[in-house]
Amino acid sequence: MSAGFRAVQWNCRKVVYDLILVAGVTLYIGAFMGVSAWQRPPANWPDWTNLRIDAFGSCAFIMLTIILSIGPLARLDPRFLPLLYNRRHFGVLTFFVAAVHGWSVFEWFAVQDALPGLANELSNTAAYGKFIGFPYKTLGIAALVVLLLLAATSHDFWLAFLTPPAWKALHMLLYLAYGIVVMHVALGAMQGNRSPLVPVLLGGAFVWVAGLHLVAGRRERRGDRGSKVGEGGWIAVGPPETIPDKAARIVTAPGGERIAVFRDGARVGALTNLCAHQNGPLGEGRIIDGCVTCPWHGFQYRLEDGRAPPPFTEVLATYPVRLRGGIVEVDPRPLPPGTPAAIDVVL
Repeated sequence: MSAGFRAVQWNCRKVVYDLILVAGVTLYIGAFMGVSAWQRPPANWPDWTNLRIDAFGSCAFIMLTIILSIGPLARLDPRFLPLLYNRRHFGVLTFFVAAVHGWSVFEWFAVQDALPGLANELSNTAAYGKFIGFPYKTLGIAALVVLLLLAATSHDFWLAFLTPPAWKALHMLLYLAYGIVVMHVALGAMQGNRSPLVPVLLGGAFVWVAGLHLVAGRRERRGDRGSKVGEGGWIAVGPPETIPDKAARIVTAPGGERIAVFRDGARVGALTNLCAHQNGPLGEGRIIDGCVTCPWHGFQYRLEDGRAPPPFTEVLATYPVRLRGGIVEVDPRPLPPGTPAAIDVVL
């Protein structure tokens, strides 16, 4: 692990992040159940259980919507980057909220001695071909299984064991879970609740998430078209002062590889834009304590050679840089990982 791994352990920032998450969930659940009970007082225990089902189910859906919004929002505006730091903890908490929702459904049937009816509903193959009467609880179970898989593999042990590409591909199943949840709500809540508010909120959330990803993807696609290649294949970055101090400008090589060109005072260096931890966008991070720090989980690398500070061993590819005619240029042909390549410039 690199030095920045401390950012995902129990430091002050991490505790504050988690406390805000727990407080937000608690306030939502309490407000939802309180207002609903005030508008329509529950008459018995099954009514209270049904209220809990709605509260935790809607909370899990909102949390999933927020989780899928964080990535594109952070790419569109760096002020959202702090939300990325411990997003995995957001996802694990979402699983537990969804699990309470699922257990509450089971409890509702158990209290009324109706578990055989639930089993018959889930096993009625003919009903799966209908819209009205579709066993939508099956979709909820499927989404919960996916969330369990993602929560169980959220630790860095599984990231190292599976390798970052496989781990990232596995966690892309979150989009599948969201789609299943949307269908679960549409086929469930909308059958029993004829209020137009439900489809408006459901459709609005889906359009919001899809729209954010389309806008962020379109912006990144413009950047991926490649920067202008000059004499000898070098890419012009710009005058040194146009590179933000302790931050980076990202250029794109003709093959689509993104290169993060950082400046630390008068020192300029270029690294691959992919963090060795989870392929995070290194160029969106900053130089902290003299090291390039990934914005996702705080993994750190020296600007001079792309090496994590001792005793850590992660190494990134570096790129040759030069100052020519007052313009910083970078060679898009990578050097072997760990090769010193940073230079001093005159500001």
